[in-house]
Amino acid sequence: MGERVLIALGGNAMTGPDGGASPGDQRRAVEQAVRHVAALVADGHRVTLTHGNGPQVGNLILKNQLAAHVVPPVPLDWCGAQTQATIGTLVLNALDGRAAVVVTRTLVDPADPAFQDPVKPIGRYFSEAEARRFEELGQTWRRFDRGWRRVVASPEPLEILDAPAIAALVAAGFTVVAAGGGGVPVARDAGGRLGGVEAVIDKDLAAAVLARDVRATVLVIATDVPGAVVGFGTAQARPLGAVTAAELRVLHAAGHFAGGSMGPKVEAALRFVEQGGDRSVITSLENIGAALTGESGTVVRK
Repeated sequence: MGERVLIALGGNAMTGPDGGASPGDQRRAVEQAVRHVAALVADGHRVTLTHGNGPQVGNLILKNQLAAHVVPPVPLDWCGAQTQATIGTLVLNALDGRAAVVVTRTLVDPADPAFQDPVKPIGRYFSEAEARRFEELGQTWRRFDRGWRRVVASPEPLEILDAPAIAALVAAGFTVVAAGGGGVPVARDAGGRLGGVEAVIDKDLAAAVLARDVRATVLVIATDVPGAVVGFGTAQARPLGAVTAAELRVLHAAGHFAGGSMGPKVEAALRFVEQGGDRSVITSLENIGAALTGESGTVVRK
């Protein structure tokens, strides 16, 4: 009997080699990525798949911005839901088997400090005049070296609300695509009612929560490098293979993993194992099969 595996695909797996995000680029990239996933399914593993959606949401945001004088921009949580369905459909077509997509909501705390200081940039750069126009629509914009860019909160993911449906589909033999882009961020108001919020949830941190909630045994974080590296960019750089969660926590605290790239992946791997998961693996997409047997990547155990 295979394992219950949750695979988090990086955003690079959803676009062309040059970062192109045309429909053709995305379809070809997804087909290539899914071949590795299909191999695990063929080996008897029960797979749940999640993915990034940065380029896709960026495209929708740009359309909103360009057409803001014609139609009101849709909220960010709507953009997340739309891209979950679009990418999910591409994955289903590529798998062409017993598979399903669940448009997935991720619960966040409306009192999360991230909402008081939005820092996550999304979309493209604009002039100050254009940024001011969007601010009149209630958005937050900040100046960067290349111009003005919209920023939103990136709160902590607390719970994958649709995990029971995902787990039921996995138990029924489906390969499930879920929580794309970290999930559609939702929060409860004072009356307990759910509603979408303007935020972006880190995909890897949400993957750790999803893996926990669907009781996966292994969390595989697929990226574009073979594994994590200690001392990256220095003469002392070395690849990190098998490591305990305690050892990795010390390295992480020492600043070995950049916040905008490997840091969230390491944090997600740690959280899953520290919360009871069997092991986490950080590796490249083409090595995920070998990673499950401990032959590749950074393998984290308690």
